[in-house]
Amino acid sequence: MKLHELKPAEGSRKVRNRVGRGIGSGNGKTAGRGHKGQNSRSGGGVRPGFEGGQMPIFRRLPKRGFTNPTRVEYAVVNLETLNRFEDGTEVTPERLIETGVVKNEKDGIKILGNGTLERKLTVKAHKFSTTAKEAIEAAGGTTEVV
Repeated sequence: MKLHELKPAEGSRKVRNRVGRGIGSGNGKTAGRGHKGQNSRSGGGVRPGFEGGQMPIFRRLPKRGFTNPTRVEYAVVNLETLNRFEDGTEVTPERLIETGVVKNEKDGIKILGNGTLERKLTVKAHKFSTTAKEAIEAAGGTTEVV
């Protein structure tokens, strides 16, 4: 095989259909749009969700609930995950992100009291559950709200 013998795979390239280019093309005159009607006009067609005057699905379905625009969502970290740090380490939100404990910070980090903590750590986070705070202090560490 030489460079000048290379050919694309059969059926991988298709010629674009050029509409409105004469009778012989099979798509001349009305250019495949048929005769008259909303879709034959330039700029014609209906808006998304329009069902020909029938009550659209998004109006037929009941609306429920409410999305709070000011909701604060925390990335949660359990106590057992903090055992990966050395004794006496200062655990900050930045350190949690760079070590991969937290993927995306969202609106802050909350420490929850799941599992047991065997290290003496200084933990800085945006929020602590009561059990987490007690467990960290019981292990000889300190908590600080950022």
